[in-house]
Amino acid sequence: MRFRHRARAAAVLALAAVPLAAAQLPHAGPSDTLVPAAEAGPGVEDDGADCAVADTGSPASESRLPDPFRKLDGTRISTAADWRCRRAEIRELAERHVYGQKPARPDSVTGSVSRTGITVRVTHQGRSASFSAGLELPAGTGPFPAVVVLGGMGADTATIKNSGAAVISLDPYALGKEGTPRGTKQGAFYSLYGSSSSTGLLMAWSWGVSRVIDVIEQSDGAVLRADATGVTGCSRFGKGAFVAGAFDQRIALTMPIESGSGGTGIFRGIPGESGAQPLSSAYSEQPWLGDAFGSFTGNPAALPVDTHEIVGMVAPRGLLVMENPHIDWLGARSGSVAALGGAEVYKALGAGGNISYWSDVRDGTHCAARPEWRTPLQQNIQKFLLRSGGSSGVFRVSPAKSGDLSAWRDWQTPDLTGTGTTTGGTGGSTGGTGGSTGGDSGGGTGGGPGTPGDGCTASYRTVNSWSGGLQGEVTVRNDGTGALDGWSVGMTLAAGQSLGSVWNGVATGTGQTVTVRNASWNGAVPPGASASFGFTVTGGSPTAPHTFTCTGS
Repeated sequence: MRFRHRARAAAVLALAAVPLAAAQLPHAGPSDTLVPAAEAGPGVEDDGADCAVADTGSPASESRLPDPFRKLDGTRISTAADWRCRRAEIRELAERHVYGQKPARPDSVTGSVSRTGITVRVTHQGRSASFSAGLELPAGTGPFPAVVVLGGMGADTATIKNSGAAVISLDPYALGKEGTPRGTKQGAFYSLYGSSSSTGLLMAWSWGVSRVIDVIEQSDGAVLRADATGVTGCSRFGKGAFVAGAFDQRIALTMPIESGSGGTGIFRGIPGESGAQPLSSAYSEQPWLGDAFGSFTGNPAALPVDTHEIVGMVAPRGLLVMENPHIDWLGARSGSVAALGGAEVYKALGAGGNISYWSDVRDGTHCAARPEWRTPLQQNIQKFLLRSGGSSGVFRVSPAKSGDLSAWRDWQTPDLTGTGTTTGGTGGSTGGTGGSTGGDSGGGTGGGPGTPGDGCTASYRTVNSWSGGLQGEVTVRNDGTGALDGWSVGMTLAAGQSLGSVWNGVATGTGQTVTVRNASWNGAVPPGASASFGFTVTGGSPTAPHTFTCTGS
């Protein structure tokens, strides 16, 4: 068995001309605790770079989503500190099989930040490359947080600036050009690492975002803040924004828009989603994905990693995923499953309120600046870049493209924070139409315990509501002395209402009286532990369900 681990960024850092201050260097030794990017300080591009990752060879095919909490040695992580090196395993698998390698920081990165632009010059092992980015500042004197906008298409730059953040306009094609054969790739990345590099364009674009951040860190801080950078982009550039945020922990807020196949959507779900761009098409259209991904386009079940885990790589930092359900080609149903699955990582880390997903939009125009996204965009910039807001994440999933996470997983979500036990989907980090994510949101109408049966109790809360419905969550708790092998919860809906989507449970019944039973993987609830399920209700008023009962077996 071979092991690979990378040299930590500090070991290869040799920034000429303008050295980083000591406070900006990565931590000198391995971190034993999870440090969110917003709190880690500049310089920590990859806090798991020292983790040894085993080369386990070719794993067996798995039709369901891989367990993000199961290490390559087969054991499951149990603490937040464990996540650091588990994330490193996911990173390695994603590089090896999906995107191609993102090299460690180059020998030298220099450049400048003015009030109108950023210049970047990179040298590595005798090769050099340069590129630049435009800069638009909001009103005020600064220094400002900034959002890197890849490609300029589809990003609501007016709202970004009106929210108090600068806009960095970065041309992805300066880093990796489209329209080139895989064996002769072009752009700044390939000038340094070779035109025949197996790394795809998405990772090359991600690498470029990281080098921009390097230069911001070197600057005197008069224009831009080094600790408050976001990234966004739409369509192919949404794919790139997603990869950039996953692979650089200095990015405090990641906002992919309508990223489609090869973006946030689960690879395993794309083949079964009617009208979605096939993986073979996404692979061959442009060299976006790494060369190695070509062997998986016809059999994504053989991948040892999927995008829900790459969503989890962003945790606990801010993530706002925006999708368009009106264009089948974009595969928004698979995107919703990835967000729901990745949100389980956020919940396990106690950061359920840091991820938002929004596909419930009226206008189907590709890469339009949508009014539905304006408020969550402002709230995320305030929370993660300005650090002046405390809003919780929101899940608004279009009924037309609502995925069912329970059909894709057979693993349970652990509590890595030591604050309780999570055996199924808890805390609202899943969603149907409408909804506020995160078990810490505390929003909505509360409900008392249901009728006990075999130690089983059910408590309800309204996560979010709107004029024609609501999103609810029921927590099933075992207050008995013996383990539950299964559970069922009965509830009564208000007149005129009907049950919409349900996740982490299986619903039966029609009309106002419905029953939700456990899914195949979350029925076992030890004494003192809990599981939960979520659902949407449509029609009539946003009146909460009532008369809850809970029966265990």
